Amino acid sequence: MITKDFLKKRFSKEWQKYYKLAFLINKGFQRKTCKKCGKGFWTLDSEREICPDQPCSPYQFIGNPPTKKKFSYVEAWKAIEKFFVENGHKSIARYPVVARWYPPLYFTSASIVDFYRVENGNVIFEFPANPLIVPQTCLRFNDVANVGLTGKHYTGFVMVGQHSLYNGKEGYWKEKCIELDYKLLTQVFGIKPEEIVFVEDLWLGTGAFGYSLEYFVRGLELGNAVFTEFLITPSGSKPMPYKVIDMGAGLERFPWISSGSPTSYDVVFEPVLSKLKKVIGVSVDNNLLLSYWKLAGVLNLDEVKDVGKAKLVIAKKLGVSINELNENLEPLQALYAVADHTRALTFAITDGMIPSNVGGGYNLRVILRRALSLIKRFKWDFELIDVCELHAKQLKPLFPELEEHLDEINEILNIETQRFKSMMERAKETLSKLEESEIGEKKLIQLYESHGITPDLIKEHFPNIKIPEDFYFKITRKKPVEKEESRISLPVEGLPETKKLFYEEPYSYKFKAEVLKIIRSFAVLNQTLFYPTSGGQLHDTGFINGCRVLDVEKIGEIILHKLDEISFREGETVTGNIDKERREALRKHHTATHIVNAAARKVLGSWVFQHSAFKDVDHAKLDITHYKSLSEDEVEAIENEANRIVELNLPVKIKWMPRMKAEETYGFRIYQGGAVPQSTLRIVEIPGIDVEACGGTHCKTTGEVGVIMILRTKRIQDGVVRVEFCAGEAALKKLREREEMLGELASLLKVNEENVPEAVKNVFQEWKSLRKKARKLRKKFFEKKVPKNVKQRRVVETKKEK
Repeated sequence: MITKDFLKKRFSKEWQKYYKLAFLINKGFQRKTCKKCGKGFWTLDSEREICPDQPCSPYQFIGNPPTKKKFSYVEAWKAIEKFFVENGHKSIARYPVVARWYPPLYFTSASIVDFYRVENGNVIFEFPANPLIVPQTCLRFNDVANVGLTGKHYTGFVMVGQHSLYNGKEGYWKEKCIELDYKLLTQVFGIKPEEIVFVEDLWLGTGAFGYSLEYFVRGLELGNAVFTEFLITPSGSKPMPYKVIDMGAGLERFPWISSGSPTSYDVVFEPVLSKLKKVIGVSVDNNLLLSYWKLAGVLNLDEVKDVGKAKLVIAKKLGVSINELNENLEPLQALYAVADHTRALTFAITDGMIPSNVGGGYNLRVILRRALSLIKRFKWDFELIDVCELHAKQLKPLFPELEEHLDEINEILNIETQRFKSMMERAKETLSKLEESEIGEKKLIQLYESHGITPDLIKEHFPNIKIPEDFYFKITRKKPVEKEESRISLPVEGLPETKKLFYEEPYSYKFKAEVLKIIRSFAVLNQTLFYPTSGGQLHDTGFINGCRVLDVEKIGEIILHKLDEISFREGETVTGNIDKERREALRKHHTATHIVNAAARKVLGSWVFQHSAFKDVDHAKLDITHYKSLSEDEVEAIENEANRIVELNLPVKIKWMPRMKAEETYGFRIYQGGAVPQSTLRIVEIPGIDVEACGGTHCKTTGEVGVIMILRTKRIQDGVVRVEFCAGEAALKKLREREEMLGELASLLKVNEENVPEAVKNVFQEWKSLRKKARKLRKKFFEKKVPKNVKQRRVVETKKEK
């Protein structure tokens, strides 16, 4: 098994092969081995013996920046972008922070994830330009507790992605990469060459790995150039057919090192913090804080296990009490955390993910409630949306889309704030029943996951409770993604791909084919019109040479037909007949699913995505991402919008497109049903309404779907609402059934049909009154017939059970 330690030894042992670059040698860099950690590093200082990485070396730039001038956050990106564009790179727009194209991840955690694609079970890289530069917003939740405390940790940050795919003809490899990064530091930021140190490291991913050179200036890592050239295989590894430059640099680091500010937050969030400090009236001792952060850098605060003890040491060195230090420090650290968390939420909601208790939404709710807890703790008078608006204004030159989604962000944050307030009321009662001695790590996690009670709220009740440093890491670890397994397992190796006639002749219902193989009760043909169960759509039925087709399955690209009996042999030519009525019903429900999804998104908001879907003959189910149950007015509006789309009789256009071209043309909303592990996508488009990558059967026009009728809706889990509906003949049948039911009710109640609702209401009120009387009678009976001592014993036993 390949491990990081194994690779570290391998690359270090063969450092001349992997890390020795002619560019570095020609510039006078020497390779050294760190006396503390044993890492290899490259420096112009012949006397240097310690690498610049933490905890070996402290920060040396705070209050002492090494750059030629101070850069703001936006200015830093503009300068970096200009440099790389002038050096032959295409600057591309960021990808969404929600990684819908790569199922193993909820969020885009690094710029290289933009270009991960899955094909035949393997990870491949697809670049829209070569080479390129991208300001990729990334979300990570493994350091939530450190955000605001260390000066450099974020849940949301921008990774400057410098990427190149080298195949011997196009792109470039490691020599050119390091030359460009060196020039970026020296020419753009004016850093002296002797300040730059390259440290040897490596990167191990899910399907590939490579060695890397991290570059540091005065103890701060500015970037990490990974040279990816190996694929992981069952037997070990093998070289990739091409090589990938994956240089990622935190944009936040560049304005920080150029300003020498105590923390990166001070310069990254400068306009946001400036406004908020005025609103809340924060007054701090800036000299004390500067001295604190300098010492924090020396002590490598973000590396120590117990931050509280480290702060005591710093307070003693500064000659102040821990209380005085915390009075100055903690409000500011909380403000930093709120600024970070709101920025991450702004990007996530803009890109279609909402806070919830499931999936990636769980991580968003964690940071949202942490931010609200901090605002409550310090009694600040501002709302989360106020901070989001400040972020959108600051980042408009880079990401104008944030401002466009502020209304939707406000709607989501309002509902989440109300839920937080309700939770606080319940939390008081829950915590009042607990003793401090009961609250350990397991209890803390249980209180959060079951009741939503954050550590900050718990500390208000129990000030002496110690919150584990890794608490937020433990509750935000991503749960494994469940893989959709094939419903059958049969030996189909060596068989050719089945020709899919249901795509080529979607309105044909009869075909001829050759029998390639018979496996138990399954038949494999060279071609078929039978659609297999996939994408939430049920299979076709019908007959093959008079034998009934019960089920149709797909394994890879091979389609198998399950029959009630088999009267033919391998090699024979057979005739297949599709159940036309079933096919048409499924086709209408699949197209209706696209229509209802688009209608829900228009009525409810841009965060609506398909969570899952199911299409049967008599109805369909669409699960959408939404933060609350639907009101009657919302259901009616969605149904009206869906039927408006039907009445427009718009064409349903179907075409095959290269995956990259489809993504560039339509964006990542095409992955409503999840990522498609194919290089060519089947795109189903209702012009101006909806575009999806979809493998299902569809109508030629929206008018062909017929009337759409929403049967019921239900909030099936936090953040997911199920819409059940029917279309075409199935909808007309439901309408007739309801009319018949209405007539029967009118007859039973002896009223006209239009008076049925009022009559039912009266019956319901009468039933409630009778139930109330029945309860009173039972109570009187119990009091008269049951002895007093028995009643008392029951009460005691009930209490024990609780």
